[in-house]
Amino acid sequence: MIRLYLALILALASVTASQEEVIDDILNSLSKSASFLESEHENINLDGVVGFFILQAELKEAVRTWPHTDLVSWAQRTTTVGLTKRLDHSLHKAMAALEESDPKYYREFEPLLTWMFWLVPQQWSSTDPSLVYSSTSSMECYDEQLSDKCMTLLLGTWKNNGTPCIVTKACRDTMTRFGCPHYSLSHQLLYFMIGTMKGCSNMLKGDMRASRSNLTERSYQKIFCSNMMKSNQEAFSNGFTGQTQDIFAENILLCGLAGFSDFYRSDWLQHILRSQDQEVGCFGRDERVISQIIGDELLEQLQPHRRVKRKEKTLRDGCSSHMTGVAVSALGGYLNYYLTEQDITKRPLS
Repeated sequence: MIRLYLALILALASVTASQEEVIDDILNSLSKSASFLESEHENINLDGVVGFFILQAELKEAVRTWPHTDLVSWAQRTTTVGLTKRLDHSLHKAMAALEESDPKYYREFEPLLTWMFWLVPQQWSSTDPSLVYSSTSSMECYDEQLSDKCMTLLLGTWKNNGTPCIVTKACRDTMTRFGCPHYSLSHQLLYFMIGTMKGCSNMLKGDMRASRSNLTERSYQKIFCSNMMKSNQEAFSNGFTGQTQDIFAENILLCGLAGFSDFYRSDWLQHILRSQDQEVGCFGRDERVISQIIGDELLEQLQPHRRVKRKEKTLRDGCSSHMTGVAVSALGGYLNYYLTEQDITKRPLS
C-alpha cells in the first residue's frame, strides 16, 4: 500500500514537472514575441494587434488565477506579470500607430483593441464529430467587406454613436450558413463570439427556418468548432501547404477561446512553438507562406473583392503580422488551459 502511494506521488510529481516545463516553453516563446512587438509596434496590422490584446487578456487571467505558489510556479507567475507590463507599454504605442495610419479602420474595430473586451473561458467543453458537414464548399462563402460590415453592426461602430447588436438578414444568413470552409468558417465563429462578448442577445431573432428553431448561439459555436477541428486534424495529418498553417493556428485560438479544450493538443502546441522564428520572435516566416501572402497582396490589387483576410501585412524579415497575432494568442490559451489542468477545482467538464 505504501509503495502504491509513493508511486502515485512520483507519477503526479512527474506530470507537474512536465507541465512546468511546457509552461516554461510557452513563456519563453511569448517573451520572444513580446520583443518582436516592441520592435515592430509601428508596423503590425490591426489583426496582429488584436491577437496581442487577446494574449494580454489571457495573461492577466493567468496571473489572477495562478493555482500554485511553489518556487518554480511563483517564478513563472512573476515572468507572466512582467510580460503583461511589457505588452501594456507596446500595445499603447501600436494603437497610436494604427489610429494614425488608418483612422477609419481603427475606429470601426476600436472596441476590440482592449484586453477587457476579450473573455477567457471559465469552463470547458469538447467538439462533436457528428456535427461535421457532409460536404464543404471549395470556395470561401463571403468577402471581407461583408464580414467587416457585419462585425461593425454588432460593435455599434458602423457609424458615429451607432446602435450596437444590429443583425441584418444578410449578416444572419451568411453567418449561419453551413458548409463554409477556412476563413469563412472561423469568421462565422468570431461573429458569434464578438456578439456574446459585446452582450448582444437574440442574435438569431428573425430566423424563421423550422430546421434551425432549436439552435442557439452556442449551438452554432459548437457546429463551427467541430468542423474547424476536422480541418485542423486533416491539415496536421496531411502536412501544411500555403496558408493552412495560419488557419490552423487561428482555429486553435478561436475555438480555444470559445472554451473547446480538445483544441489544446500537446502535439499541436509543439508544432506552433517550432514554427516561431527563434531569432526574430515572429511567426509565419516560412518562405512558402510568405510567397502565398505576397501572392494574395497582388491578387488584392487586381481583384479587391476576392480577399478573405483583413489587410495582411508582411513585416521585416518576411514575418506575417496575422500569423504572429493568432499564434501568440493561441499560446496564451494553452497557458490558461494548462493552469486549469493543474488546479483540480477547475478541471474541464466531462
